Amino acid sequence: MPLLYWFTALPFLLLTGAFPAHKGSAPHKAIPAAVTVTTDSLSPGHSPVQLKIDPIITTDSANCVIPFTRVGNLIVVKGEVDGMEGNFILDTGAPKLILNLTYFRNYASSSSAAEDESGGITGGTAGAAPTMVTKFSFGPVHYQEVEADRINLGHIENSKGIKILGLLGMQLFRKFEMILDYEKNLLYLHLITRKESSSYKSEMLADTSLYNEFPIDIMEDKLITYGHMAGKKLIFVIDTGAESNVLDSRLPNKIFENVAITRRILLTGSGNKKVEALYGDMKNMKMGDLDIASLPVLVTNLEKMCFSYNKCLDGMLGFDFLSMHKIGFNFVKRKMYIWK
Repeated sequence: MPLLYWFTALPFLLLTGAFPAHKGSAPHKAIPAAVTVTTDSLSPGHSPVQLKIDPIITTDSANCVIPFTRVGNLIVVKGEVDGMEGNFILDTGAPKLILNLTYFRNYASSSSAAEDESGGITGGTAGAAPTMVTKFSFGPVHYQEVEADRINLGHIENSKGIKILGLLGMQLFRKFEMILDYEKNLLYLHLITRKESSSYKSEMLADTSLYNEFPIDIMEDKLITYGHMAGKKLIFVIDTGAESNVLDSRLPNKIFENVAITRRILLTGSGNKKVEALYGDMKNMKMGDLDIASLPVLVTNLEKMCFSYNKCLDGMLGFDFLSMHKIGFNFVKRKMYIWK
């Protein structure tokens, strides 16, 4: 199972009380896309299951407003896995729910692929140790029968000084509209039903003059968007768990004519592997009709990332990009919204 975990590869990049909007509302439900399979409890000690299913999702209200805290530039929310409460990082660079192996070591493995090695910026990372949890929730959002991977997140805990139970990856949000407001430290979520799939849009998006709209894709449970520079189309993964934007050093020279390098830095990965990278400002990129005058970027070789995709990506957009404006995503309609 060749999974790609940006966060394990580059801890340098990781920035790395919730409440429902209306109390007393009836649960808001979504029918899982895959067939629901009844299984025995998969808490520690129970038999593993190797079926790939989408989690069953319910919310306490149609519109959820979840306050988050920031540790450095990490988005941290409170969550609960099978009765264990703690901190979780919102990380769209992760494919699914990721649990810290330190606290979930006794959970049964749901696959023989636990020893697979995954690619990262600084090279291979440890196996993912997949499992399944019976119940997971954060704020007013609840999941049942959730597939999860387990890896050691101690490098994040050590660098940020807080206990981290896990990461909230893309699979958890595929049926949602999400709006991130870094200024107010609020996360807005709406679980989109089948009836709403082609029409739903938040009231915050009613005035189309206030924001720009861009296409996004979801590839291998990664959130993808596109830019243009010097006549070349660039493919980026959007990663809420990354502190810095990243550009592949193998791109053509005409791209780097628009990058002003200011210094060299040394990156240390989770396996203590070190790679050299350049740091600078990327200029003259466009996203649709939006001109992005300047973005800080790290420049390093992303060849190791290609192994988990049918094609390589050109870079990563992290906190420095996401926090510039209020930003939203409709993962069902595959749209991104950036406020002006």
